[in-house]
Amino acid sequence: MRAMSSQRRAVSRVHAFGHAFEGLAYALRTQPNTRIHSAILLAVVLVGLWLGLGFTDWALIALAAGLVFTAELLNTGIEAVVDLASPELHPLAKAAKDVAAGAVLIAALTAVAVGLLVLGPRLWAIIAQVFF
Repeated sequence: MRAMSSQRRAVSRVHAFGHAFEGLAYALRTQPNTRIHSAILLAVVLVGLWLGLGFTDWALIALAAGLVFTAELLNTGIEAVVDLASPELHPLAKAAKDVAAGAVLIAALTAVAVGLLVLGPRLWAIIAQVFF
């Protein structure tokens, strides 16, 4: 009996991961900003590979990217729930959406700062070498 419940829990966890991946796919399919963040992350990863970033730099970039995608996904979820709960315009619905969008903005600005701090000095050194 115990093995059976353990088996069910394992299947339930697999299904939970499936739902999470469905949520990611939904955000990528329906949210232009999620696709923009993905394109920027791809560019940062390519530049980071080109520059030969070290472990700590990659960790900072991963944390910043995770922050942005977490905020974006939460924003998408909040927007969906607000639209479901309040299909007509309401000041509180607007406030909820605006605050969630503000969280994404803060996360994105933080990621830009991390990107500039991690990639900026190396890129500037290359630019200075080429042009000066």
